[in-house]
Amino acid sequence: MAKNIGLDVAAPEKECNDVNCPFHGSLSVRGQVITGKVVSERMQGTVVVERDFLHTVKKYDRYEKRSTRIHAHMAPCLDAKIGDEVKIAECRPLNKTTSYVVVEVTRK
Repeated sequence: MAKNIGLDVAAPEKECNDVNCPFHGSLSVRGQVITGKVVSERMQGTVVVERDFLHTVKKYDRYEKRSTRIHAHMAPCLDAKIGDEVKIAECRPLNKTTSYVVVEVTRK
């Protein structure tokens, strides 16, 4: 049975025994919730999520496209592949580069 993580996301159907799963483990989420696209899943238990946004250049009164890549832990119960749209939530640092966890796969 999946626990309530405090966000408006659907709980996964599959069960897992990952300690760092927000639904079935003891990891709590807090802070930012970001939507992005999975661009890499080659790491074990971690995906790279790319987020595109517009940045304002005040001097020229224009916008420029920018993007950032964020490493996020992916529990085995959530199966995200390259190209999927995912929602990630901030959590405590899990390792040197990972401070986010995947909470929902919105589009496959």
